[in-house]
Amino acid sequence: MKLVTTTNVTVDGVMQGLGGADEDPRGGFERGGWAIPLVDAETMAYLDEVYGSAAAFLFGRRTFEIFAGSWGQFDDPGTSAIATALNSRPKYVVSSTLKDPQWQGSKVLTGDIAEAIRDLKSDGQGTLLVPGSGELVRWLLANDLIDQLDLVTYPIIVGQGTRLFPTSGPDVALDLITSRIISAGITVQTYRPAGRPQYQLTTLDTDEMSAVGQKK
Repeated sequence: MKLVTTTNVTVDGVMQGLGGADEDPRGGFERGGWAIPLVDAETMAYLDEVYGSAAAFLFGRRTFEIFAGSWGQFDDPGTSAIATALNSRPKYVVSSTLKDPQWQGSKVLTGDIAEAIRDLKSDGQGTLLVPGSGELVRWLLANDLIDQLDLVTYPIIVGQGTRLFPTSGPDVALDLITSRIISAGITVQTYRPAGRPQYQLTTLDTDEMSAVGQKK
């Protein structure tokens, strides 16, 4: 399977509490529900396509519990492509504390997690989708397990909350594969990890900067 991450973020990189005021109030976060007012029919069609095309899902524990408490309790999953996919397809959770997931079709990965995910990727077909799960996304990047990274960026600055990428972590070069604008100014960038970035080790003078600009 192709491992794809999809993460909804604000312009300042916040991914916490997008779905509602009470979804994730950790750290005194008071600005939850920032995504919902910007989601319209075109945005929902995009999200339906992303989730509906997944063969299986991979979660961190916190995101799994949020999804299980919302999408897992959906009254009629057949009325939603997202709910249908989440409730009918395999779900894997990376956690050292969750022992008995109650959501039907869920399994906690144990032992060598990197090897377990490599086995999932090699054994299955289609897309193994990682929704949200910021800590897991960073770990997957550090372990070279991500094939595609999708960022869905909403035109809002929240100003507080947990960010997808904190102030320190692994450095990764990215190749931009596609970019699109959907409704309400929401943008979707699709990236492919491309190893370590290259760094300029000396300060360029004015002539060198001009030459770089001409090459571009």
